[in-house]
This record gives sequence, C-alpha cells and structure tokens, in this order.
Amino acid sequence: MRFISYEEGAAPSAMSIAEMAKPEIKDHQVLIQVKAFGVNRADTLQRQGKYPSPEGESDILGLEVAGVIEDIGNDVTQFSIGDPVFGLVPGGGYGEFVAVDASHVMRKPDSLGFTDAAGVAEVFLTAFQSLVWHLNVEQGDNILIHAGASGVGLAAIQIANVIGANIAVTASSADKLSICKENGAHILINYEQEDFVEVVREQLGGVDHVLDFVGGEYLNKNLKVLNQDGHIVYLAMLAGRHTSLDMALLLGKRATITGSTLRNQSDEYKTELIEDFSLMVLPLLKNGKVRPNIDAIYPATDIATTHQRLESNDTMGKLIVTW
Repeated sequence: MRFISYEEGAAPSAMSIAEMAKPEIKDHQVLIQVKAFGVNRADTLQRQGKYPSPEGESDILGLEVAGVIEDIGNDVTQFSIGDPVFGLVPGGGYGEFVAVDASHVMRKPDSLGFTDAAGVAEVFLTAFQSLVWHLNVEQGDNILIHAGASGVGLAAIQIANVIGANIAVTASSADKLSICKENGAHILINYEQEDFVEVVREQLGGVDHVLDFVGGEYLNKNLKVLNQDGHIVYLAMLAGRHTSLDMALLLGKRATITGSTLRNQSDEYKTELIEDFSLMVLPLLKNGKVRPNIDAIYPATDIATTHQRLESNDTMGKLIVTW
C-alpha cells in the first residue's frame, strides 16, 4: 500500500508518498481501505517530534479516516466487508489501508460523502468529550470557546448550540468569526482587536465553562471571566507549555481546570465515548442538524500544503486528503 512518509523534525516539504505492506488485522479489528483522511494539529506535532504515537501503535501519521471495510477479524460481528465507515485511529490514518479496533468505527451515514465523514471523528469526538463528559454543559449555560474556527471549535459550537448554551467565541478575523456565527455562536470576539475579558463581562457577565487551546496568558484571563464553580478544559497549548497561575483567582472562583487528550486514552475509554457519541451526535449528523466543516480537500500528493496551512493558522474547519 501507499502511505505518507515523513522525517521527524523536518519541514512539511520532506513528506512524501512511499510504499509498505498492508497492516495485518487482529481478531477484534477491521481493515479499512481509506478513501479520505483528516489532517489535525496532532499530526503536525508528531511530525515535529513533539507528540509520539502511543506505544505499540503505528508510527504513520493520521488519527481519523473514512473508507470501506476490506477485511474483518474473527470476533467482529457488527460490520461486513464492503461497509462504508469512518472512525478514530491511534495512528496509521495516512495510509491507503489501516487496521483499527472495530468498536472505534462507525457506519458512514448516507448523507455524508467520504470526504465529509473523514472530517468528523477526531474533532467531533474531542468536542463531545469536552462538552458532555468533562464540562457537562446544560441548557442555559454560558460557554467561551477559543479558536472557534478550528475543526474542534466549530464542532463544539454546534454541539453546544444543540444543547442550548449561550456561546461566546474568539477568533482572529472577521471571516473566521462569520463561520463561527453560521455554526451557532452568539457572541463573536476578534481577539486581534478586542479583549475577550471585557467583551464577555459586558455581554454575559461571566461564563460557566471555557474550552481553550491556547494556554499562556489565557489561563488567568479565563479565570477572570469564569463564574464561581466554573470549569476550564485545556486541549492544547498553542501559546507554550509554561505559564504562571494566579492562585487567588483559582481559589476565589473555586475553579476546576482539566487537561484533556483523546489519543492516549485506553481502547475501552474510546469505545465507551464512541457509544455515547453514536447515541447523541451521530443522529444529528445523519439529519444534518450538525455537520462537518470542510475548509479544503487535497490529493495525497499535496499533503505538505495541509501541514503548512495548519502551522500558519490558516484554516477554517477541516483539511481533508484523498487517495
């Protein structure tokens, strides 16, 4: 099979198409012929040598795919060869074939093409995990979502909107804020021109929840707008890994700060998450009440462009690659 090869620590231009044997499946796995795969910041970090694949998993990049089942393991009963599916993989998504735990795969809705489905698993499961499992967002709650025009940000806006929350978002341009509004955001904050602390205080008073990818100076600013007993979830640290914490703010707000990742969770955790997601969100994908936001679709020969765009913060939604 073909796959995307990379040199750890090298520029995106060093990635190329190479060949290797198809992966062999275990009894609980399925083999997917990949039609399309999503590109995520975790992929760029792994290429840079900052986010290694979990022990025992494929070193090939890629965390989400859509395609057709090519083969099934002896213990798999919920799928058949030829079924169109999409799902979450711990690595190996940048290959023409990938072996994955059958319980981490979902049947592709007829309403979604393969390129749309390839942009669902990583961002929507991450958003669902954050809003429903960690934050327990409820109708009428106030939530602040940073990096609103990112893949996870747009998925989180849609889920929070379905729940009935009041949603404030930050982004760096009018175009990015426009797509946030289209997805259900109510308060739009251009962080290049406005102080989100001032805007949130003026329009909402405070927020019950914060979903943040930035870190750095945002940590204490998030605490300033957080209501008492509020909760902050961190999914990334785009502003760097080290920062100072105002303990008086933390204690005064009785705040809870959670760091969350999905890739290194156990198989059992991912299975349960996907089961819950399938009950709550998958029907919304089928009927169009929530949808993947696809920024652009590229052929595998253009993989370097996708990494360059992500690293330049030049995206609104998902970048998808096809074979």
